[in-house]
Amino acid sequence: MLRSPHRRLAVGAALLAALAGGLLPAAPATAASAAPAAAAGSDTVPAPDMDGVVAALNAALAEGAPGAMARYTGPDGVRSRTVGVRDLSTGAPMDIRARFRIGSVSKTFSAVVLLQLVEEGRLRLDDPVNRLLPGLLPDDRVTVRHLLTHRSGLADYTNAMFEHTVPGFEAVRNRVFSYQELVDLSLAEPRTTEPGVSYAYSNTNFVVVGMLIEKLTGRPVADAYERRIIKPLKLRGTSYVHPDTRIKGLHVRGHLHPDEAGAPLVDSTEQTVSWAQSAGAVLSTPADLNTFMSALMRGRLLSPAMLDAMTTVTPTDATGTRSYGLGLRRYELSCGERVFGHTGTVQGYYTYAFATRDGRRSLSALANTSNHGAANTALGRTLEAAFCGTGPAAKPSARSLAPERAPEGALEGARDGALDRPAERDLPERH
Repeated sequence: MLRSPHRRLAVGAALLAALAGGLLPAAPATAASAAPAAAAGSDTVPAPDMDGVVAALNAALAEGAPGAMARYTGPDGVRSRTVGVRDLSTGAPMDIRARFRIGSVSKTFSAVVLLQLVEEGRLRLDDPVNRLLPGLLPDDRVTVRHLLTHRSGLADYTNAMFEHTVPGFEAVRNRVFSYQELVDLSLAEPRTTEPGVSYAYSNTNFVVVGMLIEKLTGRPVADAYERRIIKPLKLRGTSYVHPDTRIKGLHVRGHLHPDEAGAPLVDSTEQTVSWAQSAGAVLSTPADLNTFMSALMRGRLLSPAMLDAMTTVTPTDATGTRSYGLGLRRYELSCGERVFGHTGTVQGYYTYAFATRDGRRSLSALANTSNHGAANTALGRTLEAAFCGTGPAAKPSARSLAPERAPEGALEGARDGALDRPAERDLPERH
């Protein structure tokens, strides 16, 4: 449901009062709501460097992706580029209209739904999870906010599940898990941190978010996505079909890199994605992702106060250029621009979906491979080209293009996760 101006103002005032009164204390963070002056204060924004976008897409191909594509929206309209093929077996060219698995970009969909439920008074950000789902977790200190910011300390079960990429994938390709089974896999592992202490990306957090959504609405998470996001925004290419293995209509086929160098790619298109569910099983298109991220940043899905809470971030790497809010990433680019969105890495697909804080510009990009971090890093360069343009400041630095890493010794530094992580060795997705 889109938020009316009166609804947004009323809820926004209530949330501001709650924040001021300590009901929704913000985690230690840097303020993130102000966009660079050029983007927020005038109509002058850098023109996207579409040649640079194509160069980034071609770099992803050079690193082993069969195909790649990107779609940019801005004040001067829509621009899209495609390279390579969407299906290795037929040689069909990449198509900007095609659907694909968006992996952890699904986390932002889940976060939006849960934050809408917070606005409606169904729960609070600092409610203990066990108050809402009695007995689920062994620690009553874990809160809803900890889930959304990856500070719960719950281990990511996908690390063990996909320790061996192709065998791990084939073992779960057609399997249907319950949420409880996935949580149990996590609880069998040691915690990564005490609740609230530090960031440690875990798909388990957003599995529990899915459980909360279904408990509070009494309906499947697919219904919440449909009624609260997909229909209001008219996202005609977006759906949540778990546990159906098919992608209906025009779609991109996913190609998974085995762990063994030089081994042939594995077609990973058909799968239940039941191992991820509300952490990463949404299907979408470049156009729909542009619409979703722009609408979110423009306040069409959340009140101003709640959107400010969502975009209040804490750093997740040592450089301070990568940060995380409530189910949302913030990247600081070499030109000083800050963009918000999420990355996705599910078997066979790398995705980037980001927008400026004012929602005026957005970029979605896809490469149809995974488990090969160099291709992911190459695809990420589309952000610099699209949002920074061709000026001298837009030249990407090594720091701004490096895959995200946690501080030395932290979990992600030792091993990147499955559903969303630009790592040199990818599990299905994490980060």
